[in-house]
Amino acid sequence: MVEECLTYVGTEGWSPKITGYALNENFGNTFRVENELMKVSYDKYDNFNSRFGHIFYNQKFSYYIIAVEYRFIGEQAPGGPAWALRNSGIMIHCQQPETMGKDQDFPISIEVQLLGGTGKGERPTANLCTPGTNVVMDGKLFTPHCMNSKSKTYDGDQWVRVEAMVLGGGVVRHIVEGKTVLSYEMPQIGGGNVSKHWPLAKVDGKLLEEGYISLQSESHPVEFRKVELLNLAGCMDEKAKNYRKYYVKAENLSCKY
Repeated sequence: MVEECLTYVGTEGWSPKITGYALNENFGNTFRVENELMKVSYDKYDNFNSRFGHIFYNQKFSYYIIAVEYRFIGEQAPGGPAWALRNSGIMIHCQQPETMGKDQDFPISIEVQLLGGTGKGERPTANLCTPGTNVVMDGKLFTPHCMNSKSKTYDGDQWVRVEAMVLGGGVVRHIVEGKTVLSYEMPQIGGGNVSKHWPLAKVDGKLLEEGYISLQSESHPVEFRKVELLNLAGCMDEKAKNYRKYYVKAENLSCKY
């Protein structure tokens, strides 16, 4: 199975970007590694004060699977917005972090929204949100900011596995515990819900065929015990030493014989 080929992403090669701070300035040690877990923590914050953060992996991808196992813990940081309770995300097809404005709140990207239940009704995870972007659903441009998935609600501090399969500028699937819960296609720049960005970075209508991956900091502590990636683009010549049957995008210049 393709999932068995996913590779663990280590704790090296990540760059934090927090609203109001320069790239790689990790205010309050927000993003940290403890006990082999990647953590988002706020114990050094007096008030969250809209300091939304993202930690970027240092390599961009086009065709890939990103998988995380996450859980929410503890209490929300003081001053965190009500909508950010037990809320984080995997940002896919992100703009390059160096092109974010110092005071920009979210990267132009597609968000696989990670939510935890509150014990009060349904609250699915692996939803879609669109900071500075739009997608196509059922053949029509989808412009609302968020769309709920068909996942169940995960209350408490349990670990949840979420994956996103991203096929360039084509289909994107959100997967929870092995089941597809949302799909769409043609991710593209457009719409609102992103502020204080550099105007040249937001070219509305541009198809997003590749980009960076980041994990969010939105005011509720969250832990990641696994972050895994699988590049689906590579050598598709079966005679080559580095051929892999799971590749779906040919990059045959990389073939080795």
